Amino acid sequence: MTPRTLRLSDGLAVGLAEAGDGAPLMLIHGVGMCADVWAPQVEALAADHRVIAVDLPGHGRSDALPGTPSLPDFVAWAGRVVEALGRGPVAVAGHSMGALIATGLAIERPELVPRVAILNGVHRRSPEARAAVLARARDLAEGRGDVEEPLARWFGPGETAVRAQVAAWLRQAPPHGYAAAYRAFAEGDAVYAGRLHEIRCPVLVLTADGDANSTPEMARAMAASAPLGRAVVIPGHRHMVALTAPDAVNTELRRWLASREAVA
Repeated sequence: MTPRTLRLSDGLAVGLAEAGDGAPLMLIHGVGMCADVWAPQVEALAADHRVIAVDLPGHGRSDALPGTPSLPDFVAWAGRVVEALGRGPVAVAGHSMGALIATGLAIERPELVPRVAILNGVHRRSPEARAAVLARARDLAEGRGDVEEPLARWFGPGETAVRAQVAAWLRQAPPHGYAAAYRAFAEGDAVYAGRLHEIRCPVLVLTADGDANSTPEMARAMAASAPLGRAVVIPGHRHMVALTAPDAVNTELRRWLASREAVA
């Protein structure tokens, strides 16, 4: 991947890494990660796409958004990124917080998004799950973040090498950017939940059967709400399935990228 910095219309810098040639595909990572988390997908998909992995605001080499940003602010940022790339409409895949952003972008700026992939996304959490994620957001805002807590949820036994790499990314995440994005993530699961029917392009909704927070039930509900939605559940994995089962995920992404349906 070739790193570079993109300057947006509002002056903010966006760190990104690119590879390959062909139709553009933008990848948006989750909270606490960076563009490098998409390495297995970039390697596989750059053979016939221009793959652009971006750093979230306040992560990696990207400037933070001002103030106290909410999910729609991150969605508007993603729209400015696509415009600044200057490549026309861009297929967008997002993981976790990135999935919420990708979903919002497909709804708010459909002219920019010919297809969207929602990986390990959240959708209308239960009251108990909402309380837990809001408590984690408060802890991060107050400097009490615990790297081991998400790792225990994201990985199963035997995934030590990938877990160690993800732990390193979490520890390197700028605290302010991490906390700001996590707050928007914690509050964002219902923002676009009632508008999925507005997405007229092909929608892949993928998760793993062991993901307790981005559950198979959530994935199926999201896919059922979108006219061209398709749910995929990868068995035997958890939240970081794009890293722990890259071949299975890449197969589904290739199928999604090849789809040509559209709703009139």
